[in-house]
Amino acid sequence: MPESTKATARTAPKKRLLTQNSDLRRIGVFNWTLPAFVIEMPDGSHFNVCPQAGVCAQLCYARVGTYRFKNVRAAHIRNLLLCRDTPEEFEQQMTEELRHKRYAGKWIRVHDSGDFFSEEYLLAWMRIMRNSPGVRFYCYTKEISLFKRVVVNDPPENFLWCYSLGGKEDHLIDLGNERHADVFPDVEALLAADYTDQTESDLLSVLSESPLVGIPANNIPHLLKKQGQETFGSLQRARDEKLRAKKARVDQRFALAH
Repeated sequence: MPESTKATARTAPKKRLLTQNSDLRRIGVFNWTLPAFVIEMPDGSHFNVCPQAGVCAQLCYARVGTYRFKNVRAAHIRNLLLCRDTPEEFEQQMTEELRHKRYAGKWIRVHDSGDFFSEEYLLAWMRIMRNSPGVRFYCYTKEISLFKRVVVNDPPENFLWCYSLGGKEDHLIDLGNERHADVFPDVEALLAADYTDQTESDLLSVLSESPLVGIPANNIPHLLKKQGQETFGSLQRARDEKLRAKKARVDQRFALAH
């Protein structure tokens, strides 16, 4: 390799792990992104990045539009491969990147797509946060039992979170007292339900006085049609009730047969 080429390779800047989508750039927030829900990996296998996803999986903005562009999808899969398959390398790279002055005093949204797919991955993020005291972090998550077991009793001081309705563990959330977000068909509907509108800034998901965070559904026509006048929470409750009724019928038939 010519010396000039070697020099270029040595001085080539590292690709940043943290990016900014258009909504978060407006409020000065950086984000870390993974693919959403079940994703086909380069080797043909499948991996669920959102293990506790429920009805949200069928209404997810991160499974349509620009998120499906080939280059965007490839970047998100690279992120997943890094943190899933080489967790120590991911933790080292993320911790190193967060030392840059561009992140001083800034907020990082962990996942504008995807979720904490394992306890090991969540613990890695908690170490990253503790090693980055000059940076603040927040997230939405449907991993309710995982957070209550791992995070709630000993959270990093610079980390805030908001539970997100529409998942299989909605029933574990104290809707009257624990901070959570629900997706409504429009702003009028969320205000009528006494939820706080976070349209002005995504940071209101963790900084608003009320723990009831309302999110107007994204303006994606076919998803709006599918959601109708329901919220992610009400749709999940209806699904849970349907599953409970089905299980009760099966149990009754089994009891009668024996």
